[in-house]
Amino acid sequence: MSRPRGGYRVGELTVPSVTTVISRYKDSGPLLYWAFEQGKAAERGEIESLYDKRDEAADAGTLAHQLVQAHLESSPAPDLSEYPEDIAAQAMQGYENYLKWERSSTITILYQEIPLVSSTYGYGGTIDAVGTDVDGNMIIIDWKTSNSVYLDHRIQLAAYGHLWRENYPDQPITGGYHLCRFSKSFGDFSHHYWSDLSGEWEYFLILLEAFKREKILKKRS
Repeated sequence: MSRPRGGYRVGELTVPSVTTVISRYKDSGPLLYWAFEQGKAAERGEIESLYDKRDEAADAGTLAHQLVQAHLESSPAPDLSEYPEDIAAQAMQGYENYLKWERSSTITILYQEIPLVSSTYGYGGTIDAVGTDVDGNMIIIDWKTSNSVYLDHRIQLAAYGHLWRENYPDQPITGGYHLCRFSKSFGDFSHHYWSDLSGEWEYFLILLEAFKREKILKKRS
């Protein structure tokens, strides 16, 4: 996801991004579990360093995501011959799975990579995509490369939802929130949908307030 050069600003004030706020208070449980599993793999001699499998595993999902992005933008696709055959095959499978979903979903993507700021709450973010569903309702779509769906993903979508509402009040998000996920390990594709994320929006406001207060308190000597 791209972001404006120089970050997000409300007037002359630089404001935090959605992902910066969420990452500050991110649950470390999945990371600790991954590190534990990597440590066991190293003891068994399956990998030489902590990051060997992580870097390899991430390639399939990331590459599948890039293939979809190129498809949506009608831009050149990444050259699969530059990747190991198994990773390229997994990425292509994830991409083909996405195309099957796209054909059956009747979702139309109208806008992509939309940087917005909230002057009301003082934060910014870049929405991956906004479109319409089969009934013509406006929807928000986010792309993720991960091995599971986490609370953080829903919080991020909720924060994006407010950014859109504040900047485009005449085009309300009435069709809900869609998450298109590519598995890091195999490039598999899955789709997730939520009609309402009001609870996650309230949670984000708490995180945002904590983030701002922490920043002020850190200045105290």
